[in-house]
Amino acid sequence: MNTHSQITPDFDAIKIKQNAAWSSGNYAVVGTTLQIVGETLAEAMDLKTGSKVLDVAAGNGNATLAFARRWHEVTSTDYVPSLLAMGEDRAVAEGHRVTFKEADAEALPFADGTFDATVSTFGVMFTPNQTQAANELIRVTRNGGQVGMANWTPSSFIGRLFKTLGAHVVPPAGVKSPALWGDETWINETFETTASLITSNVRQFNFRYRSPSHFVEVFRTLYGPVHKAFLALDEAGQMKLEADILALIDEFNIAEDGTMNAPADYAEVIIYK
Repeated sequence: MNTHSQITPDFDAIKIKQNAAWSSGNYAVVGTTLQIVGETLAEAMDLKTGSKVLDVAAGNGNATLAFARRWHEVTSTDYVPSLLAMGEDRAVAEGHRVTFKEADAEALPFADGTFDATVSTFGVMFTPNQTQAANELIRVTRNGGQVGMANWTPSSFIGRLFKTLGAHVVPPAGVKSPALWGDETWINETFETTASLITSNVRQFNFRYRSPSHFVEVFRTLYGPVHKAFLALDEAGQMKLEADILALIDEFNIAEDGTMNAPADYAEVIIYK
């Protein structure tokens, strides 16, 4: 018998550790490089101006700002207060009125059908209880509304990075890969009973850095999951992880001038309730 499949994860304990990971480093620096993804999602969803939009696991506000720039009524949520504060600073700097609220993506503090649209870019995919998070996205969205997401695909550069990290630092037992959210079959199976229509398009984000070693430096210093993975290893383990990440970059890097340009596939998913 496969006893591993019988394990019920301690989701609360896992979230505490995840919160610490995302609070470490400075994800905001990496997050802002992904801004174009929020803009692209906002255009694809084509909401009526003035719609009520909820950004779940918003980080420092990429999707939040994209929808606010289109004059929607945006509520931005995350369970890491420091990231929310950075998102608020960005909104204030641009003169946008956005509501910021600390919230767990698996237990959103809003009534059923509160929002015209609920969105998440590379955020909700990291929740440990994926089924519960998916249910919450649908629950807080009104009938006839939309759920829009951008999620890394399993075979993408970042999907493969997750696998590389998992080979060096064993993930919590019973927790599934966040890259499942980028798998069209999983998305359809998860949302088909509550959706009138599901669309999924594979797009690419290009990770552009001064060099492959620059990418490793930035991610091990600022990007929570990679930062924590390096901290969990001894010196020899850190060297091996760095070598494996560099080898992965070499596999995806299309730049030929010593810099890094690694295209990463992600699924742009729009669910019509």
